[in-house]
Amino acid sequence: MSSFRFAHSDYLYLLYLIPILIVLFWLTQRKSKKILEEFASIKMRSILMPYYSRVKTFVKFGIISFSVVLLIFTLANPQVGSKIEEVKQAGIDVYILLDVSNSMQAEDIKPNRLQKAKYEISKLINRLRGDRIGLIVFAGQAFVQFPLTTDYSAADLFLSAVDNSTVPQQGTAISNAIELSLQSFKHDEETKKAIIIITDGEDHEGNLKESVDNAVKQGVVVYTIGMGSPTGSPIPVYNSYGMQIDFKRDNEGNVVLTKLDEATLQEIAQLGNGVYYRSTTTSDELNSIYNDLSKLEATEFGTTRITDYEDRYYYFLIPALMLLLAELFISNKKSQLFRKLDEKAAEKL
Repeated sequence: MSSFRFAHSDYLYLLYLIPILIVLFWLTQRKSKKILEEFASIKMRSILMPYYSRVKTFVKFGIISFSVVLLIFTLANPQVGSKIEEVKQAGIDVYILLDVSNSMQAEDIKPNRLQKAKYEISKLINRLRGDRIGLIVFAGQAFVQFPLTTDYSAADLFLSAVDNSTVPQQGTAISNAIELSLQSFKHDEETKKAIIIITDGEDHEGNLKESVDNAVKQGVVVYTIGMGSPTGSPIPVYNSYGMQIDFKRDNEGNVVLTKLDEATLQEIAQLGNGVYYRSTTTSDELNSIYNDLSKLEATEFGTTRITDYEDRYYYFLIPALMLLLAELFISNKKSQLFRKLDEKAAEKL
């Protein structure tokens, strides 16, 4: 049984324009009718406009409206599933641990630490082919933003929702995030596993060494990416309109500087058999890590059903173009075909 879908279903929202066009056309015709009534009598109109067909005006508008509907369906690109195949899935499992604490709002990396990290993660997601990726966000606590998946579109959508308010409790619970990722891996499948920690490492909590040792014992490689500057940077404070009004201050009114704890992140990577990278505004550290990960042996972890879809947009495009071409050749003059309808329309005027 073949399946049907629209490749770009968002374009279907344009169909809401059709009722608006109909209302505008109706209002225009009503206004023109009123102007004609004030300008001349029915007999005078028949003399001034003997060949004008009111019915053809509606017919031409109907053709154009229907053509617009067909063109919208063309843009949405209807597709028919011609065949379904079972494809083996093979790859590695990667959990990205993303720090979303307030210190990640510092702008020593443009536009800020968190936005730069999200941009890199999104680029990585778009590069993946077969590997499963998951995201854990952490501050004072750690939460799974999305579990291991090969649905990269959904992963990118969940990533876009991440901000500094995702985890309300402040802190840098790297240890908790590592432990949560170890619990979330599918250990019954012998895939190669890796953790990528993206953080400034400041004010970290928990027993990091013990957590990293647990990861190594389970065959998980740990990479780290340091966000920020070791010399420190202030944390901007914005109002509800997105305008900066100050910097974060301590209880004594002094501007708080958030510093990259590079030594801790280097130690984590060394203990975890991974590599430490320091992020900059222009570099792409996740790309370098992905190149490292691509050297790991991909492991088969299941099969998935893939539907091969074929475009059918031309079923709507060709009729739309033919109708628009036909509309060009339809004049507003009366014809034998619409004479009786025009006479009835004139009686109503």
